[in-house]
Amino acid sequence: MAIPTKPLSLMRQVFMRVFPIVSEELSYWHERAKQIPNDELRKQAIASIENKTFHCQGGSILSLLAEADYKKIIKFIVAYQTISDYLDNLCDRSTSLDPADFEQLHLSMKHSVTVGASCENYYCYRADQNDGGYLEELVLTCQSILKQSPFYGGIKDYLIELCQYYCDLQVHKHVTIEEREARLINWFQKHQTSIPEMEWYEFSACSGSTLGIFCLVSYSFRQDFPDIPFEPIKTGYFPYVQGLHILLDYFIDQEEDQTEGDLNFCSYYSDSDHMADRLVFFFNQAEKHIEQIPHAGFHKLINRGLLGVYLSDLKVGKKDDRHKKVVKQLLKSGGPTGYFFYWNRKAYETVKKWKPAVSQ
Repeated sequence: MAIPTKPLSLMRQVFMRVFPIVSEELSYWHERAKQIPNDELRKQAIASIENKTFHCQGGSILSLLAEADYKKIIKFIVAYQTISDYLDNLCDRSTSLDPADFEQLHLSMKHSVTVGASCENYYCYRADQNDGGYLEELVLTCQSILKQSPFYGGIKDYLIELCQYYCDLQVHKHVTIEEREARLINWFQKHQTSIPEMEWYEFSACSGSTLGIFCLVSYSFRQDFPDIPFEPIKTGYFPYVQGLHILLDYFIDQEEDQTEGDLNFCSYYSDSDHMADRLVFFFNQAEKHIEQIPHAGFHKLINRGLLGVYLSDLKVGKKDDRHKKVVKQLLKSGGPTGYFFYWNRKAYETVKKWKPAVSQ
């Protein structure tokens, strides 16, 4: 089937082709997680799959770029995203605040995008050790798919670069509250000259998405990869599509993060107008760069879909009038396509919540 460029054709392929394969892959890893000997590691592995299924579902939409090989890409995306979600749980809910521990855990992600890299003991700085080979199997699954890519050599360096941004972010943001902001600012300053102008918390957000990696891996399975302009993919997804993705994620989680004492990058904007202006800026810049990529219509669906899916989240409905004004401004930027995904998700959530009355 052709790569979709219209909302309805995208939704049809997502529900008929993508989500069923994602479910199969997640079912395998869910059963595998249940076999982990260590109680804490097993608990976090299972929770990361059961509570974050939508991460794998959303990321796997990019597999459609690979057309005939989309099932292979889904296998990679689900394994890689499962590592990401599992490690996020281990760091978020860890009694450890040791950056060496977080670095060692996330070394598994770098090995996942480095074909031929040997696995290590990723748990060596923590008490919980025995995962029964779970994390190593995830890493080797990613490598096994990348080995099959005819153009892996053309994307390898950039995969590692994007992965390194992500891993560095996870290390810096999970240390003690007293250290994390200074570490993130110092990290940003080291990269400031090589990225477009932005604030340190926006750079952190741009680093926290896996969409660029999924896009590149999908393209690397296409026979016309040598004819595809590589630079607009790089500059479109990082920083702009990825930045929009994670800033929207933080936007809907502001109240929750404040209650939990978690870092939230949207809290650093001076007010809601400033935040709206910057989110619209990221959206518009992403649209501008996407224009230069083949299958631009598909990438615009991804970009505008981010607005609809995140802004329709039930948590947004609980926000005050200032935040609802931000939602209105962002949806206006996304146009009819953004509204399509917004109302589609709203309808889905309503159906999911509704239960028939039980007759007595």
